[in-house]
Amino acid sequence: MIYNQNKVEILRQRYPEGTRICVDSMDDYCPIESGTCCTVEFVDDAGTLHCKFDNGRTLGVIPDVDKFHKIDQEQTQTDEQTEEITETEDIEESEEMNISM
Repeated sequence: MIYNQNKVEILRQRYPEGTRICVDSMDDYCPIESGTCCTVEFVDDAGTLHCKFDNGRTLGVIPDVDKFHKIDQEQTQTDEQTEEITETEDIEESEEMNISM
């Protein structure tokens, strides 16, 4: 699907570089699994969101064709903080095990 320049500019404002999105469903010959998240790298002149997925793939997401939702930045930050806490706990636990051995 190709959009007019006005629609493309709206998409670029709504999904600037670094925006996190999550795929709900994708109708493609080799689709990204539902629930997979990615980071928008850029929006091209046709309105396709070019993304780098957390699973290492890169693929264009097409608004109004693919189903996806924007991930709230606060949610992303909370998830990252939770990961950091878990990693810190894992490191501390590992260090305690090394000390006790």
